[in-house]
Amino acid sequence: MISDVKLRLIAFITAIVLLVSVIVWAAFTSARLVENSRVQMALADSESFRIAREFQQGILGLNERLLQFALTHNTNEWIEFRKQWSFLNDWIDQQHLLAPAEKQVLDQIDVAYDDYYRAAQQIETKVASSREKTMPAAEFSALQREADRLLNLAFQIKEAHRQTLVASLAGTTRTLDRFQMLLLSALFLIVVFGSWLAYFVYKQLIAPLELKLVESQALLERQEKLVSLGTLAAGVAHEIRNPLTAIKAWLFMHQRTLRPGTQEEADAKVISQEIDRLERIVKDFLVFARPSEPTLRSISAEEPLREVHQLLSPQLRKAGIQFTLESVPPMRAKADPQQIKQVLINLVQNAGEAVGQNGRVTLRARPDHMRLRDKETDVVIFEVADTGKGISPDIEKRLFDPFFSTKETGTGLGLSIAARIVEKHGGVLQYRTRVNHGTTFMIVLPAFREE
Repeated sequence: MISDVKLRLIAFITAIVLLVSVIVWAAFTSARLVENSRVQMALADSESFRIAREFQQGILGLNERLLQFALTHNTNEWIEFRKQWSFLNDWIDQQHLLAPAEKQVLDQIDVAYDDYYRAAQQIETKVASSREKTMPAAEFSALQREADRLLNLAFQIKEAHRQTLVASLAGTTRTLDRFQMLLLSALFLIVVFGSWLAYFVYKQLIAPLELKLVESQALLERQEKLVSLGTLAAGVAHEIRNPLTAIKAWLFMHQRTLRPGTQEEADAKVISQEIDRLERIVKDFLVFARPSEPTLRSISAEEPLREVHQLLSPQLRKAGIQFTLESVPPMRAKADPQQIKQVLINLVQNAGEAVGQNGRVTLRARPDHMRLRDKETDVVIFEVADTGKGISPDIEKRLFDPFFSTKETGTGLGLSIAARIVEKHGGVLQYRTRVNHGTTFMIVLPAFREE
């Protein structure tokens, strides 16, 4: 049972850990994907705008240089124009744009740039062959068309870049949507597995522990009550014993002066009997307050039962009670034989008082396997069964309470002492009862096992 619970717990915890790992991986991958896309788009955006801006500035600079040459006919201006043109031409060849649409526009710029230079060469030829200091504006129309064409292509680089960003963003969005579905599915499975695991843990572990906790609390309260009452009983017994001893001594001395057969002598006997009863009560108090530690050894289960049966048979037979000892199977218990006999005697006497005349009290023992002190173990169970009226529910609630008794002359310590003796043996005193059908008390002790 415990192994099966452990295997199930390990399986479900492993499944939850795997699902959590998937969620963490998906979240980390999504975050990394978004960050990479953001960085790449920022870099691409910056690169594309830089190329377009620098190219536009280069074309405008060439136009200005060529215009100065046409106005001044200064050959140095033409030389500077050619230098700037060559520099810008090399710069165009050095640019690297990854998007296909941007590369296509850059190729078109390369072709148009060559057309622009041919138009500039035509102006240079006309300036060199013309004797006039000025040139008509119409001569610049071809150059202006090529310049406008180049500037328009620069804007197309930005548009191509925008389309590339949109396409990349759409792909990233689809990937993130898939990760989102994966995360939602994993979260749903975690909720399902977590709910089942919580139910399983509560049913298999927490609920039994709650029951044990209630039982342990009841046992703890009872132990605390026993300790408190035991301390009180020890104090009371000590305070009573000293004056009681003195009274008994003075009574003994007084009895020596009394004549036999007189009323005074009879009264003295009654006083002596009551003193003896008080001494028994004090003795019970002391046993309850300071029970002696048992000397545990291996005993035959039949031994204490047989001795108790022999000891109490005459007394019960005289009261008209049938007292039987059933056959005991061979088994051994770990116990102190004298203390267990004391417990059995107390239980048998209680049973005899419960059944009355023509009743039946039975002694028996049997082996069993049960939980004892939070572990499964082999046990020996001594039983004292009677055919009395059973125990009413009202009395059951206080059955093991110290000083609670249904007898007029009882101290209410018999069962409390018996329970404490059995507990010191590592066992437990139990009972089952049915009103008008009888009661069975069970002394559950650990079985003796050869090491």
